[in-house]
Amino acid sequence: MADTKERLVAAAITVLVSDGLAGASARSIAAAAGVNQALVFYHFGTVDQLLSVACRQATEQRVVLYRDRLAAVSSIGELLDVGRQLQVTERAEGNFRVLAQLLAGAQTDERLAPAVGAGLQLWVAEIESVLARVTATSPVADLIDVRGLARVVASTFIGLELYGGVDPAGSAEAVATLEQLAVLVEVVDGLGPVARRALRTTLRRAAR
Repeated sequence: MADTKERLVAAAITVLVSDGLAGASARSIAAAAGVNQALVFYHFGTVDQLLSVACRQATEQRVVLYRDRLAAVSSIGELLDVGRQLQVTERAEGNFRVLAQLLAGAQTDERLAPAVGAGLQLWVAEIESVLARVTATSPVADLIDVRGLARVVASTFIGLELYGGVDPAGSAEAVATLEQLAVLVEVVDGLGPVARRALRTTLRRAAR
């Protein structure tokens, strides 16, 4: 029984990659899994619930795959490098196509939205951990909302990937700009103590 559920989950991802959300029916998923379509409803109740489980499980697997690389990151620039590597790999394997389909479906399907949001939160949590570590000694550490910044980074990479589907040059230019900002952060981190104190004072005044 567990094997059948796993096959259905794997088949759901396969169908999403090949046929998109519109093609992810009980019939097509069951056919890809090599089982009777009645088993979709027996094990998951609805196709949406199966897709929700598949979304969560697939995201967990991808997060685990990149966890060691993220744990080794020691700067914002390195985080962006890992993000670019992730983009290339996930695009080649069709995973961004799945994400795009799920994001689109979640806009109008209240049953799918929580699962997609939970999947994205897994990535946000990993990024937040990295940012908390690499900004801990920054002169502006106490002025940064690390949790919010993690969401900005995650949503930016997702948005750039989707944008890259219609304007690859524009997406590449945006990524290059992010890399310039990363260099700026590293320059700030390398300031001497007097300059660091002056910067902190200026930023605090601006934040009031």
